[in-house]
Amino acid sequence: MLFANKIRSLREEKKLPQREIAAALSIDIPMYSRIERGERPIKREQIKVIADALETDESELLKLWLADQIAVLLKGEEDIFNDVLDIAKSDIYKMARPKKMNIKNTQSTQLRGIDLFCGIGGFRLAMIDNNVECVFSSDIDKFAQKTYEANFHEIPTGDITKVAAEDIPSFDILTAGFPCQPFSYAGEKKGFEDTTRGTLFFDICRILKHHKPAMVFLENVKGLVSHKNGETLHIILDNLKKLGYYPHWKILSSLDFGLPQKRERWYCVAFKQNVPFDFPKPLGSHPTLRDIIDINENSPQLSISKFELDRIDYHFAHCKERERVQHSNDKYASNTKKGKYGVFSFQKPDGSLRFHVGDHAKTQIQEAFYSCLDTYAPTIIANRTPKLWDIRRKLSVLEAKRLQGFPDDFIIPVSDAQAYKQLGNSVSVPIIKMIMSNMIATYEKEIKK
Repeated sequence: MLFANKIRSLREEKKLPQREIAAALSIDIPMYSRIERGERPIKREQIKVIADALETDESELLKLWLADQIAVLLKGEEDIFNDVLDIAKSDIYKMARPKKMNIKNTQSTQLRGIDLFCGIGGFRLAMIDNNVECVFSSDIDKFAQKTYEANFHEIPTGDITKVAAEDIPSFDILTAGFPCQPFSYAGEKKGFEDTTRGTLFFDICRILKHHKPAMVFLENVKGLVSHKNGETLHIILDNLKKLGYYPHWKILSSLDFGLPQKRERWYCVAFKQNVPFDFPKPLGSHPTLRDIIDINENSPQLSISKFELDRIDYHFAHCKERERVQHSNDKYASNTKKGKYGVFSFQKPDGSLRFHVGDHAKTQIQEAFYSCLDTYAPTIIANRTPKLWDIRRKLSVLEAKRLQGFPDDFIIPVSDAQAYKQLGNSVSVPIIKMIMSNMIATYEKEIKK
C-alpha cells in the first residue's frame, strides 16, 4: 500500500483529477481508483507513465512499488526476511539474477499468450496489463511489424500460414483479431479443415488443435454476425466447439468503455470447460472528443479541404431556414445518384453534421460525416480518419491513438498515412484489457482452482 498511498497523496496535492492519470495509463477511471486503493497491481513499465503524469521522481515511486512487492512475497515469512535481504545484496545474487526483474502479481504462475494478426499490438498491451507473457506474435504487414518492434522490441513473425503449429512455443491464451472471410461448406464433411481451409481462421484452428490452450480471445467486425446470413459466425462457433471449446460472444461498443468512438465489435472468449463468463459492463458514462483533442493543434496538413469547408459553411448559413439543407448538385453528372437525387446536410441532436444523397429517409445514402468536440467519433477505419466541423480539421495521429486507447508515448515510426491505417485496423485497447481481465479471472476461479 506504500505505492498506492504515495500516488494518491501526490495527485491530491497537485489537485489532479483521477481522469488525467487514468488517461495517461489508457485505462478507465474505476480501474485507476482500484490502483490508488491498492486493490489492483500495476506493471513496472507503468510506473514511468504515472511518474510523468504526476511530475515526480520515477525512482522514488519504484522503491515504494518494489517494497510492496517484497512485502507480498514475504508475507508470513517474516522470520527469514533479513536472510533474504542479505542474499539479495550478495555478489552471487548479482551475478545470477536476470537482466530484467520479473516480479509477478498474485497469479502463482504467469500465463503465456500468443498474439496472432497482431497489428501494432493492442492485444499485447492487454497482455502486459494482465501479467501475461507473450511468447509469439505474427503479422504479415511489414509496416505494422515496424510499429510492433518499436514498442515491444521484437519483430512479429510474418505469414502465419507458413508457420508450423509445432514451431510455436506452448501457451495458455490465443488472441487474434482475424480478418472476416467467407467459408464454404464441403458436402457432408465436418472437420474444420473442410469448412475453413483457405481462410486465416483455418490457421487459428490448426494452432488450437495442436496446442489446446486453456483460453481463446477473438475480435472481429460487427458485420461478422450477419455475414452470409449468419453462416460465417455459425462456422466459427461450430469449429471452436468441435475443437473442444465453449465460446461466449457479444457485440460491445468502445463508446461504453471510456473511448469517444462508436466502434462496435464482435468479441469472443472461449474456454476448454463449460463455465459461466460475464463480459465487462458498460462504464455508464460517455466521454467526448473534447477529452482527447489538443485544441491548440493547428497543423495545416490536418485541415479539411476547401470544398468540404465551403459545404459546412453553406449548411450553417442556411440551417435556420430549413432543417435539411439542400446543396448544389451542378458539379455532379445528371446520371449519378448525387446528380439525380441531390446532396443534403442535416445536423443531428448530438451536434454532428451528416451529408447524404437524397432527402427521403428511406433512400438516404450517407456521403460524409463530421463530428464535433462535444460528441463522439464514428468508427476509425483504415481509410477514414474522423473529422470535426467545429475545429475544421481531422484528428492528428496523437488524437487517433487516444481514440483507440493507446498511450501517448506509444511509438508509431511510420508515415502519418500508415499510422492512420494501423490505428484504424487496431483493436480498442481499454475494452480488450477489461475483457482479458474478466477472462483470466474466470479461468482462475472456475477452471484452475
